[in-house]
Amino acid sequence: MATSVYGLATCDTCRKARNWLRRFDIDHAFVDYREQRIEPATLKAWADQLGGFDRLVNRASTTWRNLPQARRAPGSDPEWQLLLREHPALIKRPVLVTGDGTVSVGFTDKAWKMRFGV
Repeated sequence: MATSVYGLATCDTCRKARNWLRRFDIDHAFVDYREQRIEPATLKAWADQLGGFDRLVNRASTTWRNLPQARRAPGSDPEWQLLLREHPALIKRPVLVTGDGTVSVGFTDKAWKMRFGV
């Protein structure tokens, strides 16, 4: 399985991450999750691996701040999944899934160098 990067094509951090992968000749696929919505089961698997939906959601985003208060406290996994499918910009970015199935969010040069051993 190849490395996949999930994010938004217009996101500066996602662009930096993709350029980093190209610079180190790491083959990868990019998925813009506004155009290609992530399946609920995949969102759940990411959240499980990261330690919960709280670690997958960008609470500092404008999208989060503009949500009605009632939507900011999903009470179940299906509610989280629905919220993230409706508002993909709430997902932290980029989401990196490597060939071994390991999921991480965010991008820093140091962390990715350690992750890829470069």
